[in-house]
Amino acid sequence: MTSDQPSKQSTDEVSVSEQPGDNLFPIVGIAASAGGLEAFIDLLTYLPVDTGMAFVLIQHLAPDHKSLLAEILARKTKMLVSEVVDGVVVEPNHVYIIAPNTKMILAQGMLRLAPRERVEGKYMPGDAFFTSLAAEQGSKAIAVILSGGDGDGSLALTHIKAAGGVTFAQCEGTAKFDSMPNTAVATGNVDFILPPQKIAEELAKLSIHPFIAPQPTAKLVQNSPQSIEGIQLIFALLKSSTGVDFSKYKLTTIARRMQRRMLLYKIEKLEDYAQYLQNNEAEVKALFAEILIHVTGFFRDPLAFQQLTQSFPIITKNKTANSPIRIWVAGCSTGEEAYSIAICLLEFLGEKSLNLLIQIFATDISQTAIEFARTGVYSDVQMAEVSPERRDRFFTKLESGGYRISKAVRELCVFARQDMSSDPPFANLDLVSCRNVMIYLAASLQKQVLSIFHYSLNSKGILMLGNSESTTQHSLLFAVVDKKHRAKGMLQSAINAGIRPAWFVADEVYSRDASFWRWLEQTAIQPY
Repeated sequence: MTSDQPSKQSTDEVSVSEQPGDNLFPIVGIAASAGGLEAFIDLLTYLPVDTGMAFVLIQHLAPDHKSLLAEILARKTKMLVSEVVDGVVVEPNHVYIIAPNTKMILAQGMLRLAPRERVEGKYMPGDAFFTSLAAEQGSKAIAVILSGGDGDGSLALTHIKAAGGVTFAQCEGTAKFDSMPNTAVATGNVDFILPPQKIAEELAKLSIHPFIAPQPTAKLVQNSPQSIEGIQLIFALLKSSTGVDFSKYKLTTIARRMQRRMLLYKIEKLEDYAQYLQNNEAEVKALFAEILIHVTGFFRDPLAFQQLTQSFPIITKNKTANSPIRIWVAGCSTGEEAYSIAICLLEFLGEKSLNLLIQIFATDISQTAIEFARTGVYSDVQMAEVSPERRDRFFTKLESGGYRISKAVRELCVFARQDMSSDPPFANLDLVSCRNVMIYLAASLQKQVLSIFHYSLNSKGILMLGNSESTTQHSLLFAVVDKKHRAKGMLQSAINAGIRPAWFVADEVYSRDASFWRWLEQTAIQPY
């Protein structure tokens, strides 16, 4: 069990190190399509010229016509307005317009252009830019979605929120074409739903908040009794409300999420936010949900799935109807990862899958995410990375919009809420997938979780981690399968008689662990 209070060391770590993006000025990405020009002109009209922010308009443009946007918008603001050329350095109090027939991203403070490309038959320049904006700017990333006739930009809003940024969408009553902002709102990742004038006013207010203004920078957790008491009170409120102890999570990550919430409410001191939480249970739950934001999607990082498929001969060898393939997806979020692995496994096995038993246990600390995953219904935006062939084979198109995962895939996956720091683990597993979860955990909890995975895997089991995760500090437990692609997280258990702990006897532990069976019963999972 983790302690009820964060250690003094953990609060010091945040107070002495700058948060991501502290030395950056805010960049506002604005995605728009049909009707978006009028909305952007309205926004510019009410926007001060000295916010210290840069504004990048990703307008859907005809590929074969010269754009006059820069000339038109230059008449509406005193800020410098220019059409982007490849490699231009972004500066504050400037307006940048995407060039026709291009995809644009932000990289090392520069706007980089490339030929535009289709994503499942559609051009999604807003999503491409927002994703890069989140990665580059962190908490200084702001996304705005204005009038338009598709869902561009919506998919990447999760990246903006996870990085600590702020999101806006034009309200339905003022958008000439409301499909684009409405799709964004439907994701649940929009902070402000406003008309263009109010968006401009809110941006002006944000520009002077110490958490987002270029100067001076502000640190969330200070070396003061009030600040430390504030963070301890917030942890206590979260545990009391949700049952989850965040004291062994990385405080830098939690601080970024708290800072984002404080920014929305224009609160500047941590102790004031702690008091606000104490008087607002709904905000405690909102903070909890925000801490648990994990960027996910179907077949996320295709190279990782290529590596995973290469491991299937190992984990399926000698399997029969009486010897099931057992997989645990830890931190499954809304289910895309578990379903993606199931689909890849079915594709690999072909007709052999009819004679095998496949058990995929998918768990997450968020009950809301688990309930979503169980429904197996995903919007068109969430399906962007699923090929037409896979849509036809493994999904059903719904008349109301979106897709439902097929029964054949759904029946392979058992979803349950689980806190890895305290709930019993699975055992005798062939594969554990835990991608981009451990990056949120402090070192002590990372060590605990890796030990759990070591216990859970059989002697030839495989652990798949995320791009930024490794088992370097625990090399006696795991050995790297492919050093060239180590960043893809493909790790194989290196347990042998010389280094395997005596208590690691998966079959015996699995059969006699009473707490494990009680947990299965409580979560309505039928034991096999």
